[in-house]
Amino acid sequence: MFRDPSGGSCVNIIDLKGRVAIITGGARGIGFAAAERMLASGATVVIWDIDQAALDRAMASLGKLGTVSGDIVELTDEASIAAATKAALARHGKIDILVNNAGITGGNAKLWELEPDVWRRVVDVNLVGPYLTCRAVVPEMLKTGYGRIVNIASIAGKDGNPNASHYSASKAGLIGLTKSLAKELATSNVLVNCITPAAAKTEIFNQMKQEHIDFMLSKIPMNRFLEVNEAASMIVWLASEDCAFSTGAVFDISGGRAVY
Repeated sequence: MFRDPSGGSCVNIIDLKGRVAIITGGARGIGFAAAERMLASGATVVIWDIDQAALDRAMASLGKLGTVSGDIVELTDEASIAAATKAALARHGKIDILVNNAGITGGNAKLWELEPDVWRRVVDVNLVGPYLTCRAVVPEMLKTGYGRIVNIASIAGKDGNPNASHYSASKAGLIGLTKSLAKELATSNVLVNCITPAAAKTEIFNQMKQEHIDFMLSKIPMNRFLEVNEAASMIVWLASEDCAFSTGAVFDISGGRAVY
């Protein structure tokens, strides 16, 4: 066991020694917590993010825990992803793990009040982005005969939150992408799973109205928001060799909100 880098209690060690992981949106929130946990488990971590200042802060902190590199990547742009994939391979020689964590909410409003460009941007980042990253990374995993892909969906993708049609639809699509890709790769030792967290109190809350935040909390039987280190624990197990016979699965982490 080791002490959680975020200052929490001791947690179980998952062996990721020798593994190279890419985490999108890894400069903050759940992605940053997953990076901490993976580094503590022996992995080399590559962070892809769009925010240079946040990436610099994350790199300074994570660099104390292990081998980490980072790139500015626009996840809706094929050329940007291709360049970042090439850079990761040049630095580290392979890619074993991909965590599609980056996402945006696009604010809260009724469907007919949301501007089309806002709706499209949410779907582009939250769904098209993971498609493009998988498209770039999966062939590299197939070359080595090993891979673990973890997609960060949302309970909204199961339930459909009101005033968040764009976000809910994008996360439902990510669940579908997970299931389809997993079946395509089922005999390749490249496993694809997703988690459906309830809300965690991260910077993404800054994009939401307070009434929407209150609504989300009211739906969680445990009456609290998810802690990012709790999500990281599930992500790291799914990214490990210990996860060997689960693929195309949706792992709930919603404090009792989901009943299926």
